[in-house]
Amino acid sequence: MPILRNELGDVLRGARLGQGKTLRDISSEARVSLGYLSEVERGQKEASSELLASICDALDVPMSAILRDVSERFEMAEGLMDARTLSRMPLMPPIPDTVPELLHSIEQ
Repeated sequence: MPILRNELGDVLRGARLGQGKTLRDISSEARVSLGYLSEVERGQKEASSELLASICDALDVPMSAILRDVSERFEMAEGLMDARTLSRMPLMPPIPDTVPELLHSIEQ
């Protein structure tokens, strides 16, 4: 069974690297030490909800998207999803910029 702090760290690292940002970029914007952020990404430290919110803000990624990715990793480990289902799911679906777009997507 995976460990939450490891999976969360992997997802955060993936989001950061996917944006081409450095640990220094995110640590500066999130106002957390570079060393501590590195430990969170490596699964050596657990991020508080406040710290996770700051990191997500610095990454400009909704916390729900990060937690969704972590949840999907656990579902795979628990055998609740197969690889084919997961491969069809976007890692971070687009978030509508406006309320009308959100309402339109719900109506469909």
